[in-house]
Amino acid sequence: MLKLWGRVNSVNVKKVLWMLEELGVAYERADAGMEHGVVNTPAYRAMNPNGRVPTIEDGSFTLYESNSILRYLAMKHASVLYPAEPAARASADRWMDWQLSTLGPAERNLFWGLVRTPPEKRDMAAVMAAAKAAGECWAMLDAHIAKHGGPFIDGAAMTIADIVLGCYARRWFGEEVRVEGMPVLPALSAWYAAVGARPPCR
Repeated sequence: MLKLWGRVNSVNVKKVLWMLEELGVAYERADAGMEHGVVNTPAYRAMNPNGRVPTIEDGSFTLYESNSILRYLAMKHASVLYPAEPAARASADRWMDWQLSTLGPAERNLFWGLVRTPPEKRDMAAVMAAAKAAGECWAMLDAHIAKHGGPFIDGAAMTIADIVLGCYARRWFGEEVRVEGMPVLPALSAWYAAVGARPPCR
């Protein structure tokens, strides 16, 4: 049985959990990271030298990096969530890479500033700047979805990019990172309602 290492409150672990549920793949999960420790042990570092989560063990094959894990699972199980047609697959890859290169760094400062920093130690000027940067990223996706009409990122068919960005959108639309002046993004809201209605996202 596939084994997933990682804590359930990690956004990157949530991606993999969602994907496994979409695929109906049986798995076991072991807590690792932050309060659970494990990631700095020699055994874990032998699997994942980055010392981060998630990591999967699928038989004799070990893999880390959440977006790569989603691609692997989709290919192994021949899932329509990772399109076979080159342009559709490239577009899904593009949005997954965008999460890593653009959205993630912008969103991280907002999350750390509000969630991981005690109220008395928060730099609200930095938090507001982070909220602006993250909002600009989400506005890009909002415009893309509006152009194509949704309901998913690239149109009528859901892909693994919707899972990846859906996990980050849970933060954006959640109360934990809400600050005054966040933009209203109708297409993004409609998209999130569509992906958020799926059982694995609940």
